[in-house]
Formats: sequence, structure tokens, C-alpha cells
Amino acid sequence: MEKNNLAPAPEHKFSFGLWTVGNRGRDPFGDAVRPTMSPVELVQLLGEVGAWGVNFHDNDLVPIDAAPGERDQIVGEFRKACEENGIVVPMATVNLFFDPVFKDGAFTSNDPDVRAYSLQKTMGAMDLGAEFGAETFVLWGGREGTETDACRRPDEAVKRFREAINYLCDYNKAQGYGYRFALEAKPNEPRADIYFPTTGSYLAFIETLESPEMVGVNPEVAHEHMPGLNMTHAVAQAWEMGKLFHIDLNDQTPGRYDQDLRFGSANPLAAFWLVKFLEDVGYSGPRHFDAHAYRTEDYEGVKDFAKGCMRTYLILKEKAERWNEHPQIREILADIDSKNEAVPMMKHGKEAAAELMSSPFDRKEIAARGLRYERLDQLTMDILLGAYN
Repeated sequence: MEKNNLAPAPEHKFSFGLWTVGNRGRDPFGDAVRPTMSPVELVQLLGEVGAWGVNFHDNDLVPIDAAPGERDQIVGEFRKACEENGIVVPMATVNLFFDPVFKDGAFTSNDPDVRAYSLQKTMGAMDLGAEFGAETFVLWGGREGTETDACRRPDEAVKRFREAINYLCDYNKAQGYGYRFALEAKPNEPRADIYFPTTGSYLAFIETLESPEMVGVNPEVAHEHMPGLNMTHAVAQAWEMGKLFHIDLNDQTPGRYDQDLRFGSANPLAAFWLVKFLEDVGYSGPRHFDAHAYRTEDYEGVKDFAKGCMRTYLILKEKAERWNEHPQIREILADIDSKNEAVPMMKHGKEAAAELMSSPFDRKEIAARGLRYERLDQLTMDILLGAYN
């Protein structure tokens, strides 16, 4: 029997993109294995599995060459489906990577017509998202990169990207949309090297914008794990800077192509620390699953995939609560905290610096202290593996 605390509910803010549950299983070596489902049908699917929200690229919903009348009909039908299934649209984004026009990037392209068209297309996607009340607008520069640095100086690419984001921030203000832009990093694929490959790269870049308060980041598990980085550390830095505007949850084996696996399926320990962090700090944004079902699945399997993403998050949330309440863990953490509380905060100034310089430290005694991290780690494994109830 399903535990009530493992059933998704609106307060969990679980969302999926149309491109996730609508993925047909195509890969570079094989054609699609699932039939196309319309956006309306996908919203119905998300309603069945208990999701809260749906997100979309502009062309997930409206074909790139749709006439105005067709666009309006699609938007109307989609809105009705969302209302009937109790689904909200918390985030929208733009596809600047699929069409051949973006073969050399969008905002960083050497062709000024491509750069202008990219802005026009993004503004249209912002208009579309605003019709559904989306509050976050994600920008993933999937083609903003190179196969060879012979094509442009990388600092010129940075300047072009900055100019584009500044322009979009101005449009956001002029239209009164109130979007928060979330920049999504990735090290490589589909291009050999992508500009701004890590969350940290974007956090540094944001401070150079004209409206940095309007722009944050959207870290993705797979994009951090691909090069072997620690997703929780990237998220923590973004959170500490007030820049965690959105998050993409999936899973990934380091060193491989972008797998977009079901959340927690490849590295449950890393997923645990991420969930624990989000819950401990009180992250209140959407928990967005940017992942795909296996190519082996039909649409019943896609439902299993979506349910599995949400269920795993809730299992790990429950495990995190147990971790925080575990008496031995609390004892070790209290010992650590007591040592920090016994030492006053570092003071600044000439006299304080002189006092610190004259303070005696027994280096050998300090180095000889055991820290009990092995015990902490094993207690964590006990909780994850079900040895502690």
C-alpha cells in the first residue's frame, strides 16, 4: 500500500517539461519508439501521475512555422487542458538549438541576422510563457559554443551573450512580465565546447550584467555530473548568492553523454545530499524533472518513469528527515557545533589581527583529533539502505 507521504501533492511543486514525458526515445543511432503525443495529451498524462506543473520550450507547444490562427488555437486548447487537469505553468523557455539556423549558436553567432532572430524568437517565447503566468524563464545555450576556436575569440562571444541578456532584461521590464531569468550551464554536447560550461561560470557572468538582480541560474544534475562535478556544491553556491532561481533534477553517470536518467537512479547518494540540502534550506521553487524514460518503454512506462522521479524525491526527503533526527548523528553534529561556538567569530582590524598572530596553536594536537566522518558516512548509508528505521 502506498504511504501517504510518498504520494505527490501540489505543495511538492513537481513539474515536468513537455519535452521530457513527450520524448519519443529517438537517439543518434535509432529512430523513435513511441508515437507522438500532443501537448494536450501530455498534460493529461501529467495529471494522471499527480504532477503539479508543466514547462515548455516555445516550439514544444507551438510549431516554429505555425500561422497566427493556428498558434491561438493551440494555446487555447492547451490552456483548457491545464485547467481541466489542475496543472500550472511555472516556467517557460525557448528553443535556440534545434533549427539549422542555430548551427553556429544563437546569441553568440557570427551572423548578426542570427543574433537578431534569436532575440526575436526569445521575446516571442517570453510572450507565450507570460500568457500562462510563468514566473521563470530558463535560457540554455545549447549551441553557444564551438568545434574550433578559430571561428571567434571567446571574449567576443561573452560580450555578445551579455548584450543579449541585457536586451532581454530590458524587454522583461518594458512588458511588465516579472520574469526571473535562470541560466543553465553545460560543459559540452551538442557542441564540442559550450561557453559558460559550469554553474560557477554563470554566477560570475551574472555580476557583469546591467540588471543582475533579474538573473540567476538553473543547475542541472546531469550537466554537473557529466564532467564529474558535485551538483549539491553548485546548488549551494547558487543558493548562498541568492541565485537559485530554478533547478533541473535527473541523473547521470559521470564521463558519459547526457543521459537524462530518472532522478536518483544512477547515484542515489548524490541525490540524497541534494534533496537534503534543498529541504534543509527551505527551497520553495519548482522541483523540475528534466529527464527521459528509457527507450524500452511505451507510454505506460513513461508514466512509471514520471511517478518514479517524484517517488524517489519523496523517499529521499523522508530519509533526510530521519538523518536530521538520528540520535547518533545529532550527537556528532552537536560536538562539531560546540567546538565552533566555543571560538568567537573572527574580528577584523589591526588589534584583532595582532591578537590572532600572537595566539598559540598546538599543531600536532590539532592534527591528532579524530573527526568521526567515517561514522557519519556509515550512518548515512544505514539510513539510505534501510538498516535504520
